[in-house]
Amino acid sequence: MKLTLGIMFGAQSVEHEISIISAIQAMEALDKEAYDIVPLYFSKDKHLYSGDVLRNLSAYKDLKKLEKMATLVSMVRINNEVVVKPVKRSVFFKHKSIDLVIPIVHGRHAEDGSIVGFCETLGVPYVGSDVIAAAVGQDKVLFKHVLENSKLPVVPWFYFYKKNYLQNQAGILAHAKELGYPLIVKPATLGSSIGIGVAENEREFVDVVEAAIMYDEKILVEKKIEALREINCSTLEADGQYRASVCEEVMKTDAILSYSDKYQSKSKSKGMASTARVIPAEIPEALSVRIQELSVLTSEVLNVGGVVRIDFIYDTKQDEVYINEINSIPGSLAFYLWEADGIGFSELMDRLVHAAIARLRERERMISSYDTNLLASFKKRGIKS
Repeated sequence: MKLTLGIMFGAQSVEHEISIISAIQAMEALDKEAYDIVPLYFSKDKHLYSGDVLRNLSAYKDLKKLEKMATLVSMVRINNEVVVKPVKRSVFFKHKSIDLVIPIVHGRHAEDGSIVGFCETLGVPYVGSDVIAAAVGQDKVLFKHVLENSKLPVVPWFYFYKKNYLQNQAGILAHAKELGYPLIVKPATLGSSIGIGVAENEREFVDVVEAAIMYDEKILVEKKIEALREINCSTLEADGQYRASVCEEVMKTDAILSYSDKYQSKSKSKGMASTARVIPAEIPEALSVRIQELSVLTSEVLNVGGVVRIDFIYDTKQDEVYINEINSIPGSLAFYLWEADGIGFSELMDRLVHAAIARLRERERMISSYDTNLLASFKKRGIKS
């Protein structure tokens, strides 16, 4: 009997389009003999759509037209099933029970735990990290706090909120000077290099901060490593154990890996798979092993699920490795890293589904509620009617 998989993507995120590309890649890779696939597209205005048209990348060139061709649906629990049903009666779309959701979303309001929180509330199992791991992974400041507490290496840094900057710009500038230029400024909860800037001096720092606070209330500031190479590694979870992929080196044309480097080179339809990269990375074996070990440790500390990608900074001058960030739902699901390890995209999707089912069975063994109803014996006291 086939499993029915809901592939959830889109959402109100600056990485909306990247999510679409990643989801269509995944739907094409899934074994059609083993799974029934139900596209679940969150539009930018927070409506949920389904329909086969959503599996065609070219249809997204005109989003307004696409929304008219797709079916507006709701996702609800009816008895013991989670059902996708049309908002208005339709002869073209029948109710569909969903066995498992695969969230393929990126960025804030999506990858940050919002989507899996929705799944948790409905009680539908899903692939990947839980709400807490996803939220910490999305928030670069919380992520660094967790890493530092776990004695894992990060570059020197500090953070502030937009309100702090508006109320005490001089204090923030003093802190930046103390850390020492050049500095990298990042919105704390975005991804895909959006809103990130490099400051060589105080004037540039003001400029990049004012650009970053257009995207986020929380701002991260890091010491820029001048002589660096950017190395990535993925991990795959199964039965609570993590396996690290080969390492890759991502090539860039700007001072930092930009949005255009990631998604607008070679082929926009290939997402992160189109980025200029060297796989496996041409680095010493000892360095590769160190990065793989740190990838597993990072995954264990956050207790992530599914497939993730951890991005590293290698300081070639000091021969130091720093953990930069984690992507709990990486672009293109980092399938290209696992292909180099002998795991094709279709097999990767199978492994994600099986890992999610195993996690569900483990969670079902835990007590999540009591049968007693405290409200049945509740009496109003001291309340005037």
